[in-house]
Amino acid sequence: MTATAEESAELTRVSLTEIVIPVRNEEKALARNVHRLRDYLVRNFPYPFVITIAESGSADRTREIGEELARQLAEVRFVSFDSRGRGLALRHVWGTSRADVVSYMDADLSIDLDGFLPLIAPLASGHSDFAIGTRHARGSSVQRSLLRATLSRTYNLILRVVLGVRFSDAQCGFKAGRREVVQAILPTVQDDKWFFDTELLCAVQRQGLRIHEVPVDCLDDPDTTVAIGRTVVDMLRGVARVTGRRMRGAFGTPLPSHLQRLGVPVAPARRFLRFAMVGTASGLLHVLFYLLFTTVMPTLAANALGLFLATVLNTAANRRITFGVRGRQDVLRHQAKGFVAFLLGLACTSTALLAAGPGSGRTVELTVLLAGDVLASLVRFALLRHWVFRPSRGRDDKEADR
Repeated sequence: MTATAEESAELTRVSLTEIVIPVRNEEKALARNVHRLRDYLVRNFPYPFVITIAESGSADRTREIGEELARQLAEVRFVSFDSRGRGLALRHVWGTSRADVVSYMDADLSIDLDGFLPLIAPLASGHSDFAIGTRHARGSSVQRSLLRATLSRTYNLILRVVLGVRFSDAQCGFKAGRREVVQAILPTVQDDKWFFDTELLCAVQRQGLRIHEVPVDCLDDPDTTVAIGRTVVDMLRGVARVTGRRMRGAFGTPLPSHLQRLGVPVAPARRFLRFAMVGTASGLLHVLFYLLFTTVMPTLAANALGLFLATVLNTAANRRITFGVRGRQDVLRHQAKGFVAFLLGLACTSTALLAAGPGSGRTVELTVLLAGDVLASLVRFALLRHWVFRPSRGRDDKEADR
C-alpha cells in the first residue's frame, strides 16, 4: 500500500528525534565524535534527527568547538550554560524540545551506535514511554575497569533494594523518552547533576509507564573526566533524598489523562493469591505476638493485642501488595475501615479460644487460633475488596502491574 502525502507527513512529524550530548571540557574528542555520530545517523537512522551539543561550565575550548560544529553541520545545534550539571543541561533541552522523541548519549560515544535505533523505535511507535541502554542484560558486551563495573552493579543493587526499581541500569549514558512524557515527568525531578537519570527513571516507573531496555555494547573511555568518588557520594545522597520524599508522599506529579497507561486488570485468582500470602504472614505474626503476650497477660487479652497489631500490618500490606494502593492519601481511612476486620477476627479467634476451654494446652490453643484466623480471613478478603479498598467513583478497579 502506498502512503498518501498526508500520511507521509504525519510519519515524519511523529518520528523527529533530538539527540542531546551533554559536554564539559571535551575539546579533545568533541568534533571527532559529533562527526562520527552525524555520519552514522545519516547512513543508518531512518527518522529525521537533530543533534544538540549542550555545554555547561567548560574551562577549555569546548564551547568554541561546539559553536563551530553547529555552523558547519545543518543537523547540529549548540546550547551553553554557565552552571555545571548534566541534569541541568538535559532538563533545559528536553524541557524546551519540540521533537517527538528526546534522547541523550555520552560525548565519548562509548555505547555502540547500532543500539540507537532499537532504543528509539519503541518510542516512535508509541509502544513504550522511556527507553534505556543496559550493560547488565544478557546480550550486552562490556569492557570496563573492575572498579567501575563493581560500583555500577552495587549502585543498581542498592536501587533495587531501597527504591524497589525494576530497571537494570540506571546510569548507562544511552537513554530516550517520548517528549510529552518526559516533559510531564520533569517537574518531579529535583537533581540537576549525575543523579538526574536515576530520579527520572524512578518517577517514570512510579507512574506505571513502560520502560524499554536495550542490551548494548559498551567500551568505557579510560580518559573520562568523571570524578568517581564525588559522583558516588552524590548518587547515595540522591537515593536518600528520593526515599525521604517517597515516605512523605511527595514524590510524583499527576500525569495528564492521555499519557496514563491503563493497568491490566488483576485476575481474581492472582489477587487472592497475593491476599493469601499476606494473610499467611500476618497470621504467623499474630501467633508470635500471642505467644509473647501470654507471658505477661491473660489469654484473651494477649489474643486481642496480638491480633490488633497483626491486623494493622495486614491492612497496610494488602493496601500496597494486593490492591496496589500507593501514597499516604487515605491511609488513616483505610486503617479505620480495617478495624472492622479486626473486630471480626477478634470475635472468631476469641470464640475459638473460649470453645477450647482453659487448660487445653498450647498446641490446641494455637490450632484454634489459626482456624479462627482462616475463617476471619475469608470474610476479610470480601471486606477489603468491596469496602475498604473499593475504587472511588470514576476509577477503574484496576491495578498497574508495577
